[in-house]
Amino acid sequence: MEWVYIILGLILIVVGFIGCFAPVIPGPPLAYLGILLQLLRPDADLSLFWLVTFGILVLIVAVLDYWFPIYGTKVFGGTKGGSWGSTIGLILGIMFLGPFGIILGPFVGAYIGELLNKQNSKTAFRSAVGSLLGFLAGTLAKLIVVLALFVYFIYKLF
Repeated sequence: MEWVYIILGLILIVVGFIGCFAPVIPGPPLAYLGILLQLLRPDADLSLFWLVTFGILVLIVAVLDYWFPIYGTKVFGGTKGGSWGSTIGLILGIMFLGPFGIILGPFVGAYIGELLNKQNSKTAFRSAVGSLLGFLAGTLAKLIVVLALFVYFIYKLF
């Protein structure tokens, strides 16, 4: 039965890695669930300190994942139109362009959102770059947390 928990935990962590790129999958929370599932193993030796620390990091990264693109758009001179365009572009990009839509969608969406908000093309482009950088920062933060969870999982397995 112990192997079932290990395999399920590993699957959740792998899906967590995928969720770092796919916005419809909550990557870090699923990876964290993979760690928590290990508590059901009879020989589980998980540190309460690390469980709480990882839980807090997962919550922080979940909030930052939504905040980074908005912040990036604003820092680069964007408006709410760019922020909304970035979000809509991300969703449509994934639906129609698959993995390429993850990067291209927010960029094009922010650009179009700014143009619709009566911004000139230079301002719209800067906003799109800010949105893209914010999205990449959020993705990187999620990857770091999921990687840390994976390393902890493997460390505690052996």
